[in-house]
Amino acid sequence: MAYDAVAPGSSPQTDPFTPSADSVLWRKDFLLGAATASYQIEGAVDEDGRLPSIWDTFSATPGKVLAGDTGAVACDHYHRWEGDLDLLTRLNFEAYRLSIAWPRVMDEAGRPNQKGLDFYKRLLGRLKDKGLQTFVTLYHWDLPQHLEDRGGWLNRETVYRFADYADLMSRQLAGHVDAWTTLNEPWCSAFLGYGNGHHAPGLANVRYATQAMHHLLLAHGQATQVLRTNDPASIKGIVANVGRGTPASSSEADRRAAHLFEVQHNAWILDPLLKGEYPADLWALWPGAEPLVLAGDMQTIAAPLDFLGINYYFRTNVKSDGAHGFVDVPLPDVERTQMGWEVNPDGLRDLLTGFHGTFANLPPIYITENGMASDDQVRDGRVDDTQRISFLKRHLAAVDQAVKQGVDVRGYFVWSLLDNFEWAFGYERRFGVVHVDYGTQQRTVKRSGELIAQFIDARSKRD
Repeated sequence: MAYDAVAPGSSPQTDPFTPSADSVLWRKDFLLGAATASYQIEGAVDEDGRLPSIWDTFSATPGKVLAGDTGAVACDHYHRWEGDLDLLTRLNFEAYRLSIAWPRVMDEAGRPNQKGLDFYKRLLGRLKDKGLQTFVTLYHWDLPQHLEDRGGWLNRETVYRFADYADLMSRQLAGHVDAWTTLNEPWCSAFLGYGNGHHAPGLANVRYATQAMHHLLLAHGQATQVLRTNDPASIKGIVANVGRGTPASSSEADRRAAHLFEVQHNAWILDPLLKGEYPADLWALWPGAEPLVLAGDMQTIAAPLDFLGINYYFRTNVKSDGAHGFVDVPLPDVERTQMGWEVNPDGLRDLLTGFHGTFANLPPIYITENGMASDDQVRDGRVDDTQRISFLKRHLAAVDQAVKQGVDVRGYFVWSLLDNFEWAFGYERRFGVVHVDYGTQQRTVKRSGELIAQFIDARSKRD
């Protein structure tokens, strides 16, 4: 299954998805879905007992989010969820990945907030009525602010509060969820939130980042045990965002830099989960930043997974910083998205095959996020997002190549169903296959969404 790459300055192809006859995409057991996250789409931050989250606080702080945007309204999904689920049906998606807003379902004392719980019960019930598989993420970055006030992920107590949250949700929603995901992208929560301050809660200390990561992974391990007890029929996993690093030259120093890039982005998370230990080279990169690890922690973190979610967006070219780290060296004349990220589908294939060769116990994989931002505009009632169409084709082709090299990939979720609040970039960057007019909340299916719908329909009719 091969698609033409897009040369700088050229026009991406816009023809329908036409994978080769032997592509994994034609398999009816290969799941095709769309993904969203609570704070990015729900809005209604002050309604029905929802408490403030760290992202409410962060986005309300001047200078933290582009244009001063916040998630207060977002896509107003809290009120428009029925129409948004109809879009999933219209686009023929077979699965939906969503997240639960922790501040919406529990009060400060840990008691359930029934109105918040009822919202997710209605939503998941409608998804099951529509025949969609449900992938539910417990934590997509919206930590209750009252927990951050007590130290957040730097405080080991948050691990136990997360286990309480997982217990409540899995007891309340057992039978409504096909797949539970404990955490989305702990790298972003730990490094961007506590290491460089780009994300909430906005702290910037590498030692904070490593301790936050340890508590996040420990919370994952404890929650996984709870989920297995309360909802044994579902599958359980975690979602990691991974990065492909390549050296700026063939020098030993630059090759080492690329290795350290992938240690920091990938092995920092995957080694504890799949090997029960942190990579030794991480402490060569960050000497003296080892977290406090108590007896039994690593065994809890390394609890067996039913699946691993992989989020992939871009490749990073790096060189040695002359000490014990790396610096980015952006390549000239390569295709980039509105985020400035390099489009590099081969990086996804290479990472998948690399993980397959590295981890003997690698669980089945779902690509839980893949997509791109562009400055999409509605013209004459249409959105012709030609670059996104080409992007998705080439990344699906990369997944197909990885499967043919032995990697057990069982599904793919496009990021995202809707244009939404893109964290520190606010509403400027559009990732959806459905355009959202934030002034009117009008939804317009983009050309990429139309082509996805056509392909899934064609697949369903294939012998």
